[in-house]
Amino acid sequence: MRNKRKGMTWFLLIFVMILQIAGCGDKIIMQEAGNSSDDVFEGETLEVHFIDVGQGDATLIRQGKHAMLIDGGDNDQGTTIQSYLQYQGIEKLDYVIGTHPDSDHVGGLDVVMYKFSWDQVILPDLEKDTKTYQDVLKVIRDKGKKITYPVVGDTYMLGSAEFTVTAPVEKDYGDNWNDYSVGILLEFGENRFLFTGDAEEDAEQDMLEEGIELSADVWKAAHHGSDTANTMTFLEKVNPDSVVISCGEGNSYGHPRAGAMNRFRSIGAQVYRTDEQGTIVAVSDGKEITWNCSPSESWKAGEPQGEGKREKEPEKESLNIDKKQEKGDKAKSEYVINGNSKKFHKTSCGSVEQMKEENRKYSSQSRQELLDQGYEPCGRCNP
Repeated sequence: MRNKRKGMTWFLLIFVMILQIAGCGDKIIMQEAGNSSDDVFEGETLEVHFIDVGQGDATLIRQGKHAMLIDGGDNDQGTTIQSYLQYQGIEKLDYVIGTHPDSDHVGGLDVVMYKFSWDQVILPDLEKDTKTYQDVLKVIRDKGKKITYPVVGDTYMLGSAEFTVTAPVEKDYGDNWNDYSVGILLEFGENRFLFTGDAEEDAEQDMLEEGIELSADVWKAAHHGSDTANTMTFLEKVNPDSVVISCGEGNSYGHPRAGAMNRFRSIGAQVYRTDEQGTIVAVSDGKEITWNCSPSESWKAGEPQGEGKREKEPEKESLNIDKKQEKGDKAKSEYVINGNSKKFHKTSCGSVEQMKEENRKYSSQSRQELLDQGYEPCGRCNP
């Protein structure tokens, strides 16, 4: 009798194990089919925290026990982000993404990457020789980690969510650091979030020509709502229900610019902005997105106060430049040539300020003469 009961017990255990294996198999199939099943997302959420870091960018993304950080604000925001992550109970980051080397995006990353453990860091394949960026690279070296460079189309899992690299498409944007920005499309069930860093018109056009599926429910406005980005053709492709602008109150750049705000309004998008509403949180259940605040209703554009100040690059400090000669060349020039990218620009083009001094050359030649010499016109200012 005892042997019979023992045999029945083993039979029941094996039967239960078969059922469990079959159930797991079904779940794996559902996940591979696109993470769209109600069973996969029942009770699960995706949180996207657009952290208020003033004039800069920092976004925390959470899915279950998994988390990632996109950008870290300026140099004085590292401890702010550290405190925010600790308040949210974050102990470890699956991914850290520095969209591009500008200080208002990577300035605080060294503090965060030093204080928290993390698995993978994604940075564009270029270096900017500033102390800010070198601080980030030092933490990576000190922790014995390697940089993952973005490849368009590569997909990464974040718990039940996933994200796909959308940019940069081209390997050489000359001295326009913004266009090297890492872009990602984040998906959770039926909801999609698009992040493009400070990518401007050329990079946006390259993404369009690449044929990437860019449609999204939420788009973090490129370059803090600049009018050198957020082009109408790109907006129409993304067709977001909501746009989030990360910028500082009363910033000298005039972000968000009137042109960008008008375009957001023309497509009927709801706008959220950190300069007016502080940290903004979007929560997705895989079908619907809820927010911690109502959309902004001001539609107020920024008021630029000059061009704003960029972080000074060390190599510029050591150059012995005859300023009077440069001023004279600039006064009589028609165009500015980038000796590295072989593109020519209007003297008023925003890309001129981003060129390294050694690559900048003023020219009084005509447009046709420059074309005949093999130079290409800038796609941003269309000289």
